[in-house]
Amino acid sequence: MSASPAPLAVPGLQDWPFSVAIRESAWAYPALEIVHLVGLALVFGTLWLVELRLLGRHAALPPRELARAALPWTMAGFGLTVVSGLLLFATQADELIVNSAFLWKMGLLLAAGVNAAGLHSRGALDPARPWTRAHAALSLLLWIGVIACGRWIAYV
Repeated sequence: MSASPAPLAVPGLQDWPFSVAIRESAWAYPALEIVHLVGLALVFGTLWLVELRLLGRHAALPPRELARAALPWTMAGFGLTVVSGLLLFATQADELIVNSAFLWKMGLLLAAGVNAAGLHSRGALDPARPWTRAHAALSLLLWIGVIACGRWIAYV
């Protein structure tokens, strides 16, 4: 009797030819990890600057202009992490879908997205508003959690 696939995983995804090729390649998997980390550095680095500005640091920098300048880099980094993350996931989907650190990472990513939507739905980025500062602080904490859980995946 064969074991049933893990819940939510695409049955056999890790056995698809592109997944096997990535996993077994001497360079593809490590290269994807590097791309994933570069994307994460872009996302977190740009968010760090904007969130610190919203928390009152570097008051001489206008928050709207800083956010506008950072946004293309943030989105490019996010795109890199999504594409590389999906490809990395495909190589070991059955293992990751039951990994508690991976599940926490996905939950924190969702929370970070909801938090960002909440921040931007309130209008202009005004550091004088308590809600803006709360969203900024929560964003930093959520992204630190995403990074921590991402590193923890290998140890759970």
